[in-house]
Amino acid sequence: MISVCVITKNEKENLERCLRSFSAYPFELVVVDTGSSDDTLSMARQYTQSVYEFPWCDDFSKAKNYAVSKAKNDIVLVIDSDEFLCSIDFDELCACIQKFPARVGRILRVNQMEQNQEIRKSKEYINRLFDRRLYHYVGKIHEQLTAIDGMCYDTYCIPLVIEHTGYLLTKQARQKKAERNIKLLKQELKNKKDPYILYQLGKSYYMLHEYQTAADYFNEALSFDLDPDLEYVVDMVDCFGYALINSGQAAAALSFEQIYDTFGVRADFQFLMGLIYMNNEQFENAVQEFLKAAAQKDGLIFVVNSYLAYYNAGVIYECLGKKEEAAALYQKCESYLPAKKRLLALANP
Repeated sequence: MISVCVITKNEKENLERCLRSFSAYPFELVVVDTGSSDDTLSMARQYTQSVYEFPWCDDFSKAKNYAVSKAKNDIVLVIDSDEFLCSIDFDELCACIQKFPARVGRILRVNQMEQNQEIRKSKEYINRLFDRRLYHYVGKIHEQLTAIDGMCYDTYCIPLVIEHTGYLLTKQARQKKAERNIKLLKQELKNKKDPYILYQLGKSYYMLHEYQTAADYFNEALSFDLDPDLEYVVDMVDCFGYALINSGQAAAALSFEQIYDTFGVRADFQFLMGLIYMNNEQFENAVQEFLKAAAQKDGLIFVVNSYLAYYNAGVIYECLGKKEEAAALYQKCESYLPAKKRLLALANP
């Protein structure tokens, strides 16, 4: 048996969606409330009797470790209340646990975000399934799963996909969340200059659209000797590039050519390089990178290897007067509305 552990605060609607999605399977559901003032507690008890309260102390690891301690089972799956189960092969999941009892299971999380007035999706793999006798959480915020004995550990992917809507926030809610995160992250930074904390600070300022400050933190974090295969390092490089562009430093972003051999096999980095070249008026290079990205099978951000790459290349060709080439690329964008509008404009000059 597996216990699903969730900490929450004032997220009644999100939490209900989360619990409902997992209640169709034989999981134990454990909910720990950290100070809700709405009906979260009474709603949660409609799905499970394992509902507990934990006084909030500005420490996500303590709250999650407390939730894990309340589980009836040693194998736990930690889920956030703004996530919900999208797909699962439960029998295969149980088989994986038996095969890799001491490893950490990684879920596929699909993030929903709003950009340019449309909902876009990205994906990431996160360590979430583990034996509580071997692992616990460390860090006040953006907590990391750590082996209790301090050793490195192996992971494996489990057949479970969740969707995450935590980035779909109002401007006010986004600012409140980012400011809370920044406060806790800076407290952590006082103890140790950790590149992961610097990365998370950059992400928090990016959320506030304070791109120059975000770029400064990313740059400081990347000054450490980091493994380029680490997922957070890959994401940080991409975010750094966007922060430079958005803060008017597209010329400085051309330095990313120097790391192309390390990161340039990915659709996301190729798409980013397309934007960097486009903002530096290196249009032929930009088209080349967009088309490279579009030819890739996969990308972390779903649109970078599909319609948005074709659309950007089409816009460049149209601006250069290559209308036939532009139209051919717009056709590849399928139902993307801006591409349809450009096709209509080209057909009716």
